[in-house]
Amino acid sequence: MKFRAKKAKRRPLRLRPIARIKRAGMRGRAFQKLRILFLLLGLAALAMAFPLVMAAAAGEEDMLGPFLISALPVLTASLLFFFAGRRRVPASPGGAPQDPVRFNASDGFLLVFLAWALTCLMGALPYYLSGRLPRFSDAVFESVSGFSTTGATVIADVESLPRSLLLWRGMTHWLGGMGIVLLTVALLPLLGLGGFQMVKAETPGPEKDRIAPKITATAKILWMIYVTLTALQILLLRLGGMGWFDAVFHAFSTMATGGFSSRNEGIGFYHSPWIEWVCTVFMILAGFNFSLLYRFLQGRYRDVFCNSEARAYGAVMLMAAFIVACSLAAPEPGLSVPDALRLAFFHTASIMTSTGLAIDNHDLWPSLAKAALFLLFLVGGCSGSTAGGVKVIRHVVLWKQMGNEMRRLLYPKGVFSIQLNSRAGRKDVVYGVAAFVFVYALTAAAAALLVSTAGVDLFSSLVAALITLGNIGLGIGKFGPGAAFYDLPDYVKWGLSLVMIAGRLELWTVLAFFSPAYWRR
Repeated sequence: MKFRAKKAKRRPLRLRPIARIKRAGMRGRAFQKLRILFLLLGLAALAMAFPLVMAAAAGEEDMLGPFLISALPVLTASLLFFFAGRRRVPASPGGAPQDPVRFNASDGFLLVFLAWALTCLMGALPYYLSGRLPRFSDAVFESVSGFSTTGATVIADVESLPRSLLLWRGMTHWLGGMGIVLLTVALLPLLGLGGFQMVKAETPGPEKDRIAPKITATAKILWMIYVTLTALQILLLRLGGMGWFDAVFHAFSTMATGGFSSRNEGIGFYHSPWIEWVCTVFMILAGFNFSLLYRFLQGRYRDVFCNSEARAYGAVMLMAAFIVACSLAAPEPGLSVPDALRLAFFHTASIMTSTGLAIDNHDLWPSLAKAALFLLFLVGGCSGSTAGGVKVIRHVVLWKQMGNEMRRLLYPKGVFSIQLNSRAGRKDVVYGVAAFVFVYALTAAAAALLVSTAGVDLFSSLVAALITLGNIGLGIGKFGPGAAFYDLPDYVKWGLSLVMIAGRLELWTVLAFFSPAYWRR
């Protein structure tokens, strides 16, 4: 009698506990990316409640629909993701809970770029749906210019816009100034997440100072300073005779170093030295490092006065303003010394901090003054500020490295290092700064070529490239005070929109997507 052995039933292949945890972690990370992305979009959509209320109060019924259609779908999706529940990470084989999922640098690049791109597209909908900007390329350009705090515009007559749409135009500056990402980082504990990689992706500069041990606490402190300075400027502008709406609008524009105005003539509409000096002071503060401002308020004056970037920022500002003032006080323009100083400091601060406001047509100034202002296109404000441009700290690093190279010619066997803030700086900082400046020049050249295809002369094309890449918005010549970008072809507007976002994110975050290494990760 033969007995056949029963075949063992084939059990389904089970993953090891560590493999299950890894797969669950990947799913959890993807879900949290969507959660953060919709939180970012939801904050911008929630901000539309203010112009919506103004539209209802001012009787602008035709603006209610555009704001509701733009905000409600995004806000609904954001609330669904917000209340979807905190991420649950499976326990380890021994039963101990795993560490929460941390985002890497690639995740930060992806989130930040998508957040800025989608927020700008959503911000363009009120312009487009209201019919004030019937071409979608114009609406996107205006929205990108607002959120990136560039201040370049395609609207020839801003005073013809409804008050609610003007308020939204100013709010895009204020939200983009300190950074919608930085605001989200302050709220990430509500989702049980950290956000240092997102801050690194949004501001990939050579220096990053944490005011507090946790990046979320740092973000809250920076936003507190930002809100306090904005409120203070609103009060000072109101004391100077500016109406409440215009005071709020121009405080948003100044503290964000944006450049939009609610008046066709800009700040010059008021002909008030008080208002002009108030805006000058707050433009200088907005272009200063906010971390150093916090230390100054704490009484740590040595940290401020010994900071290499702060000293260079003040020196360049004073030197440029002095050159412009001397040029304006020369016999040919014939301006008085107080008027020359007022105009010089306002326009110097406006361009160096990438604000882009104007109180006079500097195209009519002497060549020396215009040359000094043109060179400021290449400088920018401080790192850790709302200003754009190359940033002063990068110029400081290259200046010190130039001195080291000259000393190395005299002493070939010497060992030299750059000194930043009275401490020896790392050599890799020099490499990073040099690479950034090279990429910045290449991007400006590419943008200039793009503008030149529209029949714009070479100098104006270069100016357009510099003021969009540096988020300045105010140039010389064709793109000088009072000029608009509405006569450019659509493909140029789309290209410059991407350039403005790249400049706001300091290039690397956007350029990473064009690198094959990023997609091979």
